[in-house]
Amino acid sequence: MDKIERAVALIRSSRKTIVLTGAGISTESGIPDFRSPGTGLWEKIDPMEVLSTKALYQNPEHFYQVGFQMLISMDDAEPNKAHEILTKLEREGYIDLLVTQNIDNLHQKAGSMEVLEVHGHTRSCYCLNCGMEVSMVDMNRILQKGEIPPKCPDCEGTLRPSVVLFGDSLPPCFDRAWSEVENGELLIVIGSSLEVGPVNYLANICKQLMIINLGRTTYDQQADLLIQGSASQILEQIYEKLHGNKGNLNECL
Repeated sequence: MDKIERAVALIRSSRKTIVLTGAGISTESGIPDFRSPGTGLWEKIDPMEVLSTKALYQNPEHFYQVGFQMLISMDDAEPNKAHEILTKLEREGYIDLLVTQNIDNLHQKAGSMEVLEVHGHTRSCYCLNCGMEVSMVDMNRILQKGEIPPKCPDCEGTLRPSVVLFGDSLPPCFDRAWSEVENGELLIVIGSSLEVGPVNYLANICKQLMIINLGRTTYDQQADLLIQGSASQILEQIYEKLHGNKGNLNECL
């Protein structure tokens, strides 16, 4: 049995499957990941200087000139085949829940319904005082007027992105992700190096672990199945093997 056949067997036998995605699933949509040698964002920029709570509160000018621009640069990205196949697998009942470390909204754009964004998202900002939400488009308009730090249009409190920055706690949805993985049967990790905690701890509590990633991860030795390569190519092979019909994929997407 080859690795694709083993992947299909694991998925078919699992009564509850959760998928965890990281930056590697979005590289084919033109969004660079963070840690790949030679191309990762953190080789060029210190994340603590541009995407941390320290930068947000102590150096807001630099945060909004550099960090915020990195966040909104993802807006034009479109889902790739990997996102689309995961949507199909969810609709067909093979996947029960998506947990993502990504903030790029691509799973939602692809049509996935059950998505836990454990690192937040770039759809909106919120007021630290009253909690009012403001769209990223409106937030950008405020910033273009030179208002730094940006103020809430309702109460004059300080606005900030709905992204989990370095130094933030994870949102409540992480507690649900933990519970779902703990009570699930199979965790499929796609495009994550599993280096960032506490999300990477999910790989410790799952009953069965499948990893699909272009490079190595810190949990390779623990995986029940490890498949290295392009997320979209591997997922396409899995989908076709699940359905036993190569023409089925393009007809359904």
